Amino acid sequence: MLSCARNWLLLALALALTGTAFAQSYPAKTIKVISPWAAGGAADSIIRPVAQKLSDLWGQPVVVENQPGASGMIGTAAVAKSVPDGYTLLLSSLGPIAISPALQPRIAYDSLKDFEPVTQLVSAPQALVIRQGLPVQNMRELIAHAKANPTKLSYGSNGAGSTTHLGVEMLAQMAGLQLLHVPYKGGSQVATDLLGGQIDLAILNIAAVLPMMDSPRVRVLAVSTARRSAILPKLPTVAESLPGYDLNSWWGLSAPAGTPREIVQRLHAEIAKIMQSREVDQRMKDAGLEVEASSPEQFSAQIRKDLIAWAAIVKKGGIKAGD
Repeated sequence: MLSCARNWLLLALALALTGTAFAQSYPAKTIKVISPWAAGGAADSIIRPVAQKLSDLWGQPVVVENQPGASGMIGTAAVAKSVPDGYTLLLSSLGPIAISPALQPRIAYDSLKDFEPVTQLVSAPQALVIRQGLPVQNMRELIAHAKANPTKLSYGSNGAGSTTHLGVEMLAQMAGLQLLHVPYKGGSQVATDLLGGQIDLAILNIAAVLPMMDSPRVRVLAVSTARRSAILPKLPTVAESLPGYDLNSWWGLSAPAGTPREIVQRLHAEIAKIMQSREVDQRMKDAGLEVEASSPEQFSAQIRKDLIAWAAIVKKGGIKAGD
């Protein structure tokens, strides 16, 4: 019995030493980062500068491969099935990781079991914007006005199940509001109709909101994240009027489950330095993003929190993909 236990102990030690040696030689070949979104969009503007910096640092190619489709689920599933050796990584984001599991009856991956969180790269704060003609000046007045006029106020979104839809749905559930949802095919159409007065309000990303700040046709009321945005520090949060509200449309980096811990830690350490560099930090701010560079443990906690929160919102609202 003692001999058997000793053999298992020696085997575990050998595997640990093998993993450490493997991590020390990492990376020894091309690293592939799968972006589950189409080329040329917001996802590319986040991951490609990071990939280039890593490539320069390590002397090994770090390539970004776009695998779009099914609201990010195709590329995400591909990484879940990849070899956990640190050479295939995922540009993960709120939608496929934390919202799609609540919306889809069947999904080809488990957001908790199939991935090793490396780091949350950035937060993507959004802002609640209303048409100028609404007789309100702040969030408290908006909530009071909506309560006094049930089903009269309309809001636009990028489509059913999008963060722009569920962000307002969360607001409605928490404040006890009845709002009319008007889904669009993209954020630019939402912004156009909001500026034109065809809809009453919308949640838009900060990058789209910045050009509107001085527009006489809309009023920017609040930022969606739990803390104020460093980009618009004078803008209050929704949570200051509605405690507990938090819409954080983050982007991060994940690896397949089983990736050696030493590799995950090395990836995080190097990427955190890159993200916190003045050049990359400014580049992200210009795109309306805020650098996080959180630890794997912090990123894992964020994912778990969001999975619970969005499942509750979707269930309470009876929301299904494509509604």
